[in-house]
Amino acid sequence: MKHLLYIGNKLSDHGYTSTSIETLGMFLENVGFHVYYASSKRNKIVRMFEMIFKTLKYARKVDYVLIDTYSTKNFWYAFSISQLCRLLRLKYIPKLHGGNLPNRINRSKFFSDFIFKNAHINVAPSNYLYEAFYKKGYTNLIYIPNTIEVNLYTQSIKKYDAPRLLWVRSFAEIYNPIMAIKVFIRVKQLFPNAKICMVGPIKDKSYSKTLRFVKNNNIEVLFTGKLSKEEWIELSKEYNIFINTTHFDNTPISVIEAMALGLPIISTNVGGIPYLLDHNTNALLINDNDAEDMTNQIIRLMKEPKLAKKLAENGKELIKDFDWDIVKNQWIELLI
Repeated sequence: MKHLLYIGNKLSDHGYTSTSIETLGMFLENVGFHVYYASSKRNKIVRMFEMIFKTLKYARKVDYVLIDTYSTKNFWYAFSISQLCRLLRLKYIPKLHGGNLPNRINRSKFFSDFIFKNAHINVAPSNYLYEAFYKKGYTNLIYIPNTIEVNLYTQSIKKYDAPRLLWVRSFAEIYNPIMAIKVFIRVKQLFPNAKICMVGPIKDKSYSKTLRFVKNNNIEVLFTGKLSKEEWIELSKEYNIFINTTHFDNTPISVIEAMALGLPIISTNVGGIPYLLDHNTNALLINDNDAEDMTNQIIRLMKEPKLAKKLAENGKELIKDFDWDIVKNQWIELLI
């Protein structure tokens, strides 16, 4: 049995969305790996110290250290732990996250080289990140997609009598939640029975800004906060369009899940999105922050229900390649 130390933000118990450390970690345990974790501490400094402590503690017990690697402040977790792994002669594997990670390389090339060039291998969950990293000179790369258990996502029959919009992300500036409300205001003028639901935990001030915008415009929006996977899968049955308003993205699990649920997708065409979705084939794509065009695409689906059905069917077909029963073989081959 192989032993792994997984470094990342294991914060779902504190009200945050589950990240790869929890989902992939559980999947790896289920196929026989013994996984240690760091860290579930809410305070960033305390979390950093626990990551260092557990790397030292398990250095002689683990075969690999998996490191969730982001473009924001958490980038420095990856830098610190990767360099500690080098000192301890531990094989470490950065798992790349976030559509803005290539920009982080541009801003921090010196530190990025220390992380990525010395890694055992870098795991890119999208062709977008694979291509971006390869162009930056990092050739120790492998593509392993993000994964879900497809059989958990049951579909419901969708009617396109009025737009019922579903938005599922953390409330963070990078995901541009206020755009969803701007779209809904336009849609509501044309379809008085339209509804919108926004699902996700609060990450920054974008939530209060969105809430204030809703109140100022006197519209009704359902904010659920963070939901479990089972809860939002059940909730999705009441909605007929999934909208993704992000400024930056990689291969968002929420979009993959929405396709698994049979929802037609309308998304901004940013980062890794065009590597995942094809306009008019399995989704409708618009420019970043273009509320007018997203509104137009929603109207289009109301007028063309056959198109909505086609997008949903093609999306369902696409995500078969993201099923854990397929993806697990790539992880096993890498880690055994």
